[in-house]
Amino acid sequence: MASPSDALAVNAAGTLAVMVRPVDGAAALAAALEDRRFNAVALGPGLGVGAATRELTFAALAGPRAVVLDADVLTSFSGAPEDLFAALRRRGRAATILTPHDGEFARLFGHLPEVREAVSKLERTRAAARVAGAVVLSKGADTVIADLDGRAAINTNAPAHLATAGAGDVLTGMIAGLCAQGVGAFAAAAAAAWLHGEAACVIGPGLVSEDLSEEMPSVYARLFDPLAAPSAACAGALQ
Repeated sequence: MASPSDALAVNAAGTLAVMVRPVDGAAALAAALEDRRFNAVALGPGLGVGAATRELTFAALAGPRAVVLDADVLTSFSGAPEDLFAALRRRGRAATILTPHDGEFARLFGHLPEVREAVSKLERTRAAARVAGAVVLSKGADTVIADLDGRAAINTNAPAHLATAGAGDVLTGMIAGLCAQGVGAFAAAAAAAWLHGEAACVIGPGLVSEDLSEEMPSVYARLFDPLAAPSAACAGALQ
């Protein structure tokens, strides 16, 4: 975890299983990312809205690593979305995934005619991916994942009790984790969406975001068992 120096002690104490290092601003982030072992970066949750977040985003995007953008990053560019889109297009084939909820999606893409005129969430998300030059995962009960080439998937296993604070941040981390293991951007986003929903189905009503990572080992264990079936609570699938 990259943390401002003045929050380092708090973040280190609050995340005992996670290594924390001081990173103060975009230049420090760029320097840290010169270590090629850092092959995936997630930015947005709890980062703050404004110019500093935009600069951190540009620093992360300036390289071949996979980048997952969510939350405060998306809101920070709502007044200047073309600045973000231009940076994304310059990345070429490097993996980039945007994970907006409905409000973030509207703020970032709502001004685009091809998005406003689309007749479905599927077509809106496809249009957004084409314009942004990135994989777009539009969250919801029917999460739509669209690639730049029009390929898309719809994940239908997200239960209503997944709509709780921090759950989307967990999804962002899961996508970044899969990218760090070498999974492609579209496949990482689609797989993480299903895993996220499956874990929520197993946990059931009353879940908080911290429950999701605790449930992942059992979800993976069932995936590796050829006789196991998805959770009967909400047996959705990718379409």
